[in-house]
Amino acid sequence: MSSATPVDLDEADLLRRLRAGDESAFEQVVRTYGGRLLAVTRRILGSEEDARDVVQDAFLNAFRSLDRFEGHAKLSTWLHRIAVNAALMKLRTRKRKPEQSIESLLPAFLDDGHHEERFQSWDEPVDKVMERAETRELVRKHIDQLPDGYRTVLVLRDIEGLDTEETATMLGLSVNATKIRLHRARQALRTLLAPHFRSLAS
Repeated sequence: MSSATPVDLDEADLLRRLRAGDESAFEQVVRTYGGRLLAVTRRILGSEEDARDVVQDAFLNAFRSLDRFEGHAKLSTWLHRIAVNAALMKLRTRKRKPEQSIESLLPAFLDDGHHEERFQSWDEPVDKVMERAETRELVRKHIDQLPDGYRTVLVLRDIEGLDTEETATMLGLSVNATKIRLHRARQALRTLLAPHFRSLAS
């Protein structure tokens, strides 16, 4: 038996209006979900301008594909997937300068195997750290510094809350490769944030 969750009554009514071509329903969808879609695509792409283009295209594609939306998931979830997929496609096709190596962002080690710099342990999930106003913008800025492939896996897994299998599928990676990339992305982000967390703790 499918575990899919049907849309609630409000979304069902909204979907009916969308399919009927109700212009106010289209405007309601953009107002309701546009901000969230812009946030996730901006995190993936690291560019506000690219994110706006992607979200606009995602809405257009969604509205043209309403006949394929069967209601097994929430409308918001369906829109989210369309926007994320569009952002990933943009990431794969746009021309970029050579990607920075993740190695330069990983913690350095001494001969005895310990970190060269010791800093306060940070074990909280990234999404929890970003809930605090004093660290949200700081974390977002440093996530943007990660190489594309590592930033994307971190955003999908730790911020958007996809599980490892879903993340791997969306990125076209094996589960093991996704876990390794996520671990290295977390390490790199911790290294970037270490000086700021030391100052917050002092």
